[in-house]
Amino acid sequence: MSQRRILSLWFPRLAAERVLRLDRGLLDAPFAVVKDQGNMQVIASLSVESEAQGLTPGQPLRDAHAMCPNLVTRLANPQAEAAFLTVVRRWAGKFSPWVAEEPPSGLVIDLTGCAHLFGGEAPLLAQIEADCADLGLSVQAGIADTVGAAWALARYAGQPAPLSRTGDAIDQEAYATRARAVKRRNWEKGGPAPKNGLAHDRPNRIAARGKAHSALAPLPVAALRLDLDTATSLNRLGLRRIGDLSGMPRAALARRFGQDLVRRLDQALGSEPEPVSPAKPPLHFAVRLTLPEPIGRDEDIVAGLDRLLPELGRRLTGKGHGARRVRLQLFRTEGTMQTVEIGLARPSANPDRIRPLLIMKLPEIDAGFGIDCLRLEAHVTEPLHAHQHRGHMDAAADASAWLSANTVIDDLIGRVGARIGLEAITHAHPADSHIPEKSSHRVAAAWAEPVTDWPTPPTRRPLMIWRPEPVTAEDSPALPLSFRWRGRQLETKAATGPERIAPEWWLDDPNWRSGVRDYWQVTTEGGERLWLYYAHGAAMSSGWFCQGSFA
Repeated sequence: MSQRRILSLWFPRLAAERVLRLDRGLLDAPFAVVKDQGNMQVIASLSVESEAQGLTPGQPLRDAHAMCPNLVTRLANPQAEAAFLTVVRRWAGKFSPWVAEEPPSGLVIDLTGCAHLFGGEAPLLAQIEADCADLGLSVQAGIADTVGAAWALARYAGQPAPLSRTGDAIDQEAYATRARAVKRRNWEKGGPAPKNGLAHDRPNRIAARGKAHSALAPLPVAALRLDLDTATSLNRLGLRRIGDLSGMPRAALARRFGQDLVRRLDQALGSEPEPVSPAKPPLHFAVRLTLPEPIGRDEDIVAGLDRLLPELGRRLTGKGHGARRVRLQLFRTEGTMQTVEIGLARPSANPDRIRPLLIMKLPEIDAGFGIDCLRLEAHVTEPLHAHQHRGHMDAAADASAWLSANTVIDDLIGRVGARIGLEAITHAHPADSHIPEKSSHRVAAAWAEPVTDWPTPPTRRPLMIWRPEPVTAEDSPALPLSFRWRGRQLETKAATGPERIAPEWWLDDPNWRSGVRDYWQVTTEGGERLWLYYAHGAAMSSGWFCQGSFA
């Protein structure tokens, strides 16, 4: 048996109590958080006062209003609730550094070697309950050797196993039948679960070391973290407690109910390991400079930046990251704050590449009555990968020259982007399509990798491409000697082709319903070089069209 000790915390009213912490005016009335489920709204979380009125989670909102007309509701906010759970996780770090989230309303903590710092496991639970009471949170906790056992104790300790709904429970029969059934010993297994030592006002939620089996035996099978269908099927067969499953053959359970039931049972009893994966703390890159006297001149602000940028660069380099967006916060003496923000075309930790962009923002800064604090933060970062040059000296020099030129372009994009926005600067990027007008698309230059090897088409493409324009000529695949286009009669002097291009059959493009096309590079007597094609016809009729012009 593992020597680990796991603490599971469950906050059954987390969503409701998050709102109550923000709006104290709702404390005196029954309150509930509702969510959309199908075509109706159901209760997702309740306050203590609402539960006292007989309301339950999952209940339709219309039924809840019928039972409690003065019920106050708010819509669920999953993003805010997840962020609040993260805040609670940070609080739980005082008990152990190994804390993981169990969305939407639980935490799991590896307490191994930590409980003695709080006087033992029972005093630790008492402190958790006191802290949560001060925070306005309801909490249920469980401690055991495994994650599954602690999870079960936190949520189901003290609750009897559910009664069977198939009619074979002895307390569902008529009184006369029950009186005669006393001698029938085979009814005992189908009857309700006997009361256990956990079913009192303050159930024991701490399983002693190596006693996970005895602590879990009286709990309902839903405590194994099973889905509703599996738990219902087990209840119909009279298997309502975990103790009813622990002695059964694993192969038979797996064939009837799937591998998930066996896996959850083994995890709870410790036969299969279940690690605790703590949340990784986010990387944070920020530096701060507090000034002894307020400043307001641009030169003083630049001097402050010169002291902050090298330290920010060292912190970024130490973690192998580069800044993509940098935010400068200027705190004024009157208690207000101004923020300016810049973006980089490529992530960088080099202060010399960040400094010019911040200096461009100086005209936007209003010092007011003076600035007494500067804070510089790289709030958007990306990993930096070092470039290693291999080969002979000339190849390394060429690579260095290319990287240097690329850095100059990135700096230019960053400077122009500081004025008009990085999203406004675009360039062509190759696309995976053989259709001429789809061979490239526009992307933001700051967020796309530079193209060093543009794919070469089978034949030369025109400098200008437009939507196909009809050409008056004989309806024949043979290139016409004369044709009429844009109101002019043109004569063919020379031509190269044809190049056959078929439409993308997996896409229904309205512009390519004319079927297969034969493209020609045509030079007219007047010197114009046009891009003509003959459409063989499919959903549309055949004919000649002009789509581009060469330089």
